[in-house]
Order: sequence, then structure tokens, then C-alpha cells
Amino acid sequence: MYSNDMLIKDVLYGHPEAVRVFERFGLGCSTCLGAEMETLSSVASMHGVDVAVLISALEGLHESEGGA
Repeated sequence: MYSNDMLIKDVLYGHPEAVRVFERFGLGCSTCLGAEMETLSSVASMHGVDVAVLISALEGLHESEGGA
């Protein structure tokens, strides 16, 4: 569902609860102007976060809802 090259704004638009995941990793993506053009990979790299772990946490939002 999520990929390295997905824009932060698209993640937030597709699942507003993603804000909680970004915050858990210390990422203020919901209030950052970079959300319009930054990808999951670029924001993870900038902040020293493993992008695979970030994506897994985002996908966990859907698992907790019982959907995919």
C-alpha cells in the first residue's frame, strides 16, 4: 500500500491517522511545508529513520482497522 516514493501529503490525505505514526518517529510531517513534495524515503533519510520500519508502522494502521 505504501512505497518509498509516496509523498507525505498523499499518505496524510489517504489516512489522517498517519499523523500519529509520524509523531511516534519524531516527524512533524503534518505541519511541515515539505509534506507537499517530500517522499517517505526522503523524510526517513533526513531524520535517520529506517524507511522500511516507517512503512511497516503506517501499514499497521490499516491492519488495526481490519482492512488492507
